Amino acid sequence: MQQTKKIRVLMSKPGIDGHWRGGIVVSRALRDAGMELIFGGFQNISQIVESAVHEDVDIIGLSIHSGAHLAYTKQLIDKLDEKGLKDDFMVLVGGVIPAKDFPKLKEMGVANVYGPGTMTQDIVDFIHENLK
Repeated sequence: MQQTKKIRVLMSKPGIDGHWRGGIVVSRALRDAGMELIFGGFQNISQIVESAVHEDVDIIGLSIHSGAHLAYTKQLIDKLDEKGLKDDFMVLVGGVIPAKDFPKLKEMGVANVYGPGTMTQDIVDFIHENLK
């Protein structure tokens, strides 16, 4: 019997914004879909990258509600690039993010962006359809 490797996801909140609900709802949905979830909580960008490497995750999920989504995402992508890891992780970003910023985030290297009202099954489906 062949056993497939479970998809591993690190869910973190860069900075110190205190809105947890979205990240927790998505984390539970991914867990319920059979993925392994590592909930990083509040971490700075360097800690997120260290955790992603240490935990050998496939996906880095950022939950951002502070309005600093462009800055935090750029910092993450730059840090991954600096360490030669840019292509090692699928990066997903969610939170209260204006739709006009979705293309900017994707241009930075984010695989997909999710705002309020996103169906969690859409996130699960995207991961299964697009994870290399």
